[in-house]
Amino acid sequence: MSYATYTTEAIVCGTYNRDTSDRSYLLFTRAAGMLYAEAKSAREERSRQRMALQDFSLVRVSLIKGKSSWKIGSIEPQGNFYTSAADKAARGSVVMLTKFLRRFYGGQEAAPQLFEYVRSALQFLASAPKERALYEQIILVRLLLELGYVDERLAPPVVKKNVADFTDFTSTDELQAQLQPIIDKAVSLSQL
Repeated sequence: MSYATYTTEAIVCGTYNRDTSDRSYLLFTRAAGMLYAEAKSAREERSRQRMALQDFSLVRVSLIKGKSSWKIGSIEPQGNFYTSAADKAARGSVVMLTKFLRRFYGGQEAAPQLFEYVRSALQFLASAPKERALYEQIILVRLLLELGYVDERLAPPVVKKNVADFTDFTSTDELQAQLQPIIDKAVSLSQL
């Protein structure tokens, strides 16, 4: 019996130890959304997958759909947003965005536009931009908008920009005062 193999880009959003040397990974993939995949013997020192599959890594991965779960085949590392971050605050932004994504996105459905946005946002936040707090708020509200947690009419126009179109905003208290309640409301609704 042969199993289907999918090769896609993925961001490693979490790792979970299993048994003595196995590990499960939470992957946000371009082709299949958010999923758990297992790697056998990934915790052993001789494993080639161990270094490529670290948290916050961008990888090209071959996934095999088994009877009950996904299995990881070959891995091609493309970078790590955390280790390439410019400073401590940038690393904090990378962690925050990844945790936010884990909390609000749980679907096993393809979302290539969302994947591209998250990848570019992680690259942008890792580069230590000025006005970090404002950019983080804009990115979080955009994610909530894309995931359906925010009504498009309530989001300010700046949220609809792509990360590549960001220019140095001047942090305005008015814009931050608009964005923060949107984030707070979505977070409170997710706790119900």
